[in-house]
Amino acid sequence: MENIKQSSKRARSYGQFCALARALDIVGERWTLLIVRELLPGPMRYTELKTSLAGIATNLLAERLRALESNGIVERRLEEAGVVYALTPWGAGLREPMEALGRWGAPLVMTGRDGDSFQPRWLVLALPGLLRGITATPAVELGVETDGFLMVLRIDEHGPSAIIRPDQQPDTVFTAAPEVVIGLAAGALTIDQALSLGDLRGDRQVLDKVFPPGRETTATASTPSPMAG
Repeated sequence: MENIKQSSKRARSYGQFCALARALDIVGERWTLLIVRELLPGPMRYTELKTSLAGIATNLLAERLRALESNGIVERRLEEAGVVYALTPWGAGLREPMEALGRWGAPLVMTGRDGDSFQPRWLVLALPGLLRGITATPAVELGVETDGFLMVLRIDEHGPSAIIRPDQQPDTVFTAAPEVVIGLAAGALTIDQALSLGDLRGDRQVLDKVFPPGRETTATASTPSPMAG
């Protein structure tokens, strides 16, 4: 097992001998998991993180990054573009639980943006999470373009994955607003409905393999309502 580095200077702790409680001691602070979300597609500079995480104060971002570094989740690297922040292998292991949390929360975004900010790169985490369990042999690749951002969604025998690959486009690319892309992945829209709202360049059969009809989706999950007082 990788030697896990855990800071002994945690500002707050649940004080419980429980893996979940100790994990939350490290990643349960506000903004922390959103920083990890930003870094899952690849390393970013501090200014890029600040721009993408609209609303976070500069001093709070610096504090959260220091905590993530001290706990072995994030590391600084020197690249041609300068200093960047990147996930360690242990930090990258947060992808699976974060995808699961995203699936659980999918019904909460079915009502639309409602003025909330959005970055297309967030779909790199969201789409594989929503499409978990779908496999394809041979593998298929679909380009998904939204708000001018292109990502590659790949389905193979191991399941779905998504990457940013600006130097190489798949033969089939689906372009639509983020609400349409998320609705299609979550099962709230059929392929025909999504096509009426977007644009497809390439093979329709690729869409059928990536978003197979009749698959189990999150669209039928009910959104929790506050209990009457």
